[in-house]
Amino acid sequence: MASPDWFEFVPTNLIPTVVEQTHRGERGWDIFSRLLKDRIIFLGTPIDDRVANIVIAQLLYLESEDPDKEISIYINSPGGVITSGMAIYDTMHHVKCPVSTICIGQAASMGAFLLSSGDKGRRFALPHARIMVHQPLGGAQGQASDIEIQAKEILRLRDLLNNILASNTGQPLEQISLDTDRDRYMTAMEAMEYGLVDKVMSREKSEL
Repeated sequence: MASPDWFEFVPTNLIPTVVEQTHRGERGWDIFSRLLKDRIIFLGTPIDDRVANIVIAQLLYLESEDPDKEISIYINSPGGVITSGMAIYDTMHHVKCPVSTICIGQAASMGAFLLSSGDKGRRFALPHARIMVHQPLGGAQGQASDIEIQAKEILRLRDLLNNILASNTGQPLEQISLDTDRDRYMTAMEAMEYGLVDKVMSREKSEL
């Protein structure tokens, strides 16, 4: 189920354990493995290669279990490495399963990009979630020729991300380029109006 590497992000004494009764007796699960059993992937850290590998492995595992059943990715992430995020993005579109995305807390930078990349009609945000988009960040160093190469790559990635965001949201490319030039923060409702998500999820509790 979940890779042991996941636990490095959370102190072990803070990871809840769920105990279930089975025909073989009691069975204990760490909470992330139990969620995975219900086809829920939790992306709650900055995104780097290690996190991406865990998410990708979970996506591929769930597809092998049932290629027709929906996978839900809950996102509470400040973003991270572009190539790591793109690896998750490509896998989301590679698997045959429908993939829904749900923002809780925040989805910033690459987190917002992945949020918008769920299947159309299956992208959600909770009422008080915060979404932020911006252009790729880069800190080029080295000789002038190296800096030029890195700058060209950053521009290529910016254009790639902007084109995908335009497709995900339905916004004109020119508008995406303008809005991502600086940090652009949105409420859940604003993100829905922009096209990053399809619905703001809420549940009215019945009164006693």
